[in-house]
Amino acid sequence: MTDPHAARAEGQVSLTLRLMCRDMAEMMAVLDHAPAHVEASRAEPGCLQFDLRQTDEPLVFDIAERFADIEAYRLHQARTRASDWGKATASIARAQYDRRGVTD
Repeated sequence: MTDPHAARAEGQVSLTLRLMCRDMAEMMAVLDHAPAHVEASRAEPGCLQFDLRQTDEPLVFDIAERFADIEAYRLHQARTRASDWGKATASIARAQYDRRGVTD
């Protein structure tokens, strides 16, 4: 997985985080919804990178994102919250959240 922060140019937004599933049910929610979420995210205008991978620890997933600008990032966030992915994974803990290129 390419480091989106290293690839980020002026005006772009990059983000890395870990999804920390508590149990197999949460892991299966991620696995069930990930293909459609990744495909939809990569198809969004302004999405330059969107990677989601399961780590060697099966209940942990790494996500790396990069967007052309703050508007593309905010549109992605809004779509994600309203999506099946957003609803299915809302209660899964996020850790090691590192967002760059956003000042607020």
